[in-house]
Amino acid sequence: MGERYGETDTRILQRDCAAVSVPWGQPQTLEEGSYALVTQRLGGSITVMSGGNLYRIDERNADALGLEPQLPPPPPPAADGALDAAGIERAAWEQLGTCYDPEIPIDIVNLGLVYACTAEALADGRFRLAVNMTLTAPGCGMGTLIADEARDKLLTIPGVAEATVSLVWDPPWSREMMSEAARLEMGML
Repeated sequence: MGERYGETDTRILQRDCAAVSVPWGQPQTLEEGSYALVTQRLGGSITVMSGGNLYRIDERNADALGLEPQLPPPPPPAADGALDAAGIERAAWEQLGTCYDPEIPIDIVNLGLVYACTAEALADGRFRLAVNMTLTAPGCGMGTLIADEARDKLLTIPGVAEATVSLVWDPPWSREMMSEAARLEMGML
């Protein structure tokens, strides 16, 4: 699930639609009849340019843009049915790879924003996940929203009872932390 759009996919909002301004992270309502240029549709959210500003729209509101919602399938259970910390961590990294920066069509794992992801067994046989991540810039207003999205996606993993995603600033993010594939995608190789 995920698409990038060319400069010609302009839509007219068919109803008022909840959105979040990028990069400020402020809730907004885009009004019915407004024009919106879809710039990317990745990881359960749609980024649009409207009125000269960027906004992030939850995939569940795709119908406001006249698009069919493309909700991701839930993560599969462990292949052998057994839950262990290593399997939960693998599933967590996969889920984190479905979280995208709204301005850059690269997931937070390949951007090098996720520093650590660990699973801890709980007494009831389920797991607690702890993730440390950063942002490309400390002042980015989208940080809490991206961290909340990551936490919500981690909580969909079968066997995960708790998830904490902490924003950290040490070490500071740099382009060298991006995967080779991400640098190639961004034309930085």
